[in-house]
Amino acid sequence: MDRVTAMRVFADVAASGSFSASAERLQMSRAMVTRYVAEMEQWLGARLLQRTTRRVTLTDAGEQALRRCLQMLALVAEVEDEVAPADAGLRGQLRLTSSMSFGHAHLAAALADFLAQHPQLKIDLNVGDATLNLVEARIDLAIRISSEPDPALIARPLAVCDSVLVASPGYLASAGTPQTPAELAGHRCLGHSNVGRSSWRFQRAAQTDTVNVATHFTANDATVLLYAALAGGGISLQPSYLANRLLHSGELLAVLPEWQPPAMTIYALYPSRRHLSPAVRALLDFLVARFTTLRW
Repeated sequence: MDRVTAMRVFADVAASGSFSASAERLQMSRAMVTRYVAEMEQWLGARLLQRTTRRVTLTDAGEQALRRCLQMLALVAEVEDEVAPADAGLRGQLRLTSSMSFGHAHLAAALADFLAQHPQLKIDLNVGDATLNLVEARIDLAIRISSEPDPALIARPLAVCDSVLVASPGYLASAGTPQTPAELAGHRCLGHSNVGRSSWRFQRAAQTDTVNVATHFTANDATVLLYAALAGGGISLQPSYLANRLLHSGELLAVLPEWQPPAMTIYALYPSRRHLSPAVRALLDFLVARFTTLRW
């Protein structure tokens, strides 16, 4: 069997922790994935994966083999890029991850436009806020919103992410409109599990204020909280890339618009500049050009 493909399959199973998940992602049968892993173990003369009813984990030998496999796969990709004809265009597959809300609101359309320019490319997007080891998960690019990106990764800014307090007209009509940040403590608030769950900070000119709010409903995704606010569930702190359309339509109203929550940055994160493929470089340049000029 093809040992390069076997290494790719083994690395994918190690990242996903599941033969079935890797089979679906690699568009192979589960039996074929199992055969490739068995071929790797026979080739190296060691058990690489520990199988349980719930998850597949690496053995000590598997951890050592995975490091080498990832290095060899990176070298294979580098050789393929160097010897490809200059007019062949971008090809292969890119693996990305982003938050659910940004993936839905803007990234999906951007990637569709990018693929229309490069029809030989494929993109696999993993949406979610879970922290992934980009090397082990074989992620080429992570799109993350943060005030302090991981210092172990290369971070390229794509856009500023402003936030705004919003609520439905119905909620404000029944509960009243807060006039100061301190009054938020008396309102039903919708909190993001990972970003300022119940402690919200604001700035107006040189003045700052921090309020501990009562979060009656929390979620780990901004889009969920947006729909809760639309349903009259309370006041939500939302990224402007999600909220602005509904503010313009009047379906949501801005709360305390003169007080600004701290801005964050939308970053493209990747492990190293050393083995950055032409496809990743092209996608990075495309996203920078698209999002630095886009008005949410």
